[in-house]
Amino acid sequence: MSTLWLKKQKTHNIFLREKPIELLLCLMNQNTKAKYPSMLAKEAKCTYSHTVHLLQKMEANGLVKFEKKGRLKLVGLTKKGEQVSDLFEQVGRTLVH
Repeated sequence: MSTLWLKKQKTHNIFLREKPIELLLCLMNQNTKAKYPSMLAKEAKCTYSHTVHLLQKMEANGLVKFEKKGRLKLVGLTKKGEQVSDLFEQVGRTLVH
């Protein structure tokens, strides 16, 4: 196994599951620039705590950013997150056709 794969294995481990991909696609397919984590949890049919945990991992990898508005937190995609979301959407379309 390559050294690069071992170093990035934790990042790959996040995205080889359904819910993280679904969260990214929910963020990408939104009408507004940012969403509340509770809204994302509902759209992705995932618990709130699991959603926040995944979003924190994505933030650590530079895919999402949190923005505080008063007492509320909004989450949106970074440029890198938009690129990754686009790739997952392309893969999904390719597999369907």
